[in-house]
Amino acid sequence: MNEINVIKVLKTDLNFSDSSIKRLKIFHDLLLEYNKSYNLISKSTENNVWFRHILDSAQILKFLDRRKASNIADFGSGAGFPGLIIAIQLNNTQFHVKLYEKSAVKREFLNKIKEKLGLENIEINGDIYKSKINSSIITCRAFKKLGEIVKISREIITKPHKMIILKGKDAQSEINNVSLGYNYSYKLEKSITDHDSKIIVIDAK
Repeated sequence: MNEINVIKVLKTDLNFSDSSIKRLKIFHDLLLEYNKSYNLISKSTENNVWFRHILDSAQILKFLDRRKASNIADFGSGAGFPGLIIAIQLNNTQFHVKLYEKSAVKREFLNKIKEKLGLENIEINGDIYKSKINSSIITCRAFKKLGEIVKISREIITKPHKMIILKGKDAQSEINNVSLGYNYSYKLEKSITDHDSKIIVIDAK
């Protein structure tokens, strides 16, 4: 799916405004520019950023209730996926997005994007293990194995909260190997960018 088709999906299915699309284009161009010097994304995906990274991240918005103000924590944000994409669409709303990224190089890039795009609804942090996390929604993509994410949920994140996790074809297998406990429930959702990939939505009470 090329840029034009992805933008059509973003507008039609995920309610991205023209101003949000404009920000995404600026972000896209800066990402490719920085990727010449820093390994922010795989070189093999540079020609397909709109589909492989932007749309893949944006689909998380389908699982957010935009009528309710929320504090989102994005684990392992990397170059901004999915947290920054969510923040761009939810800018000037009651959603606050905290990006957690341990790489100083990537945090520097995220700060430059924040300044360039005038995003006032995001906060950029380092190590997720250093403090209690009180966000009601957790997102992550290419972060850690599900077992470690659930461990973080139990030990660090204030309950109740929802976790929206972009996973590959082994999503069900990972769930089968994790003891969620009585206060956790989950469902698997289909990814719109990969028929074999799944989105794990977990409610922790």
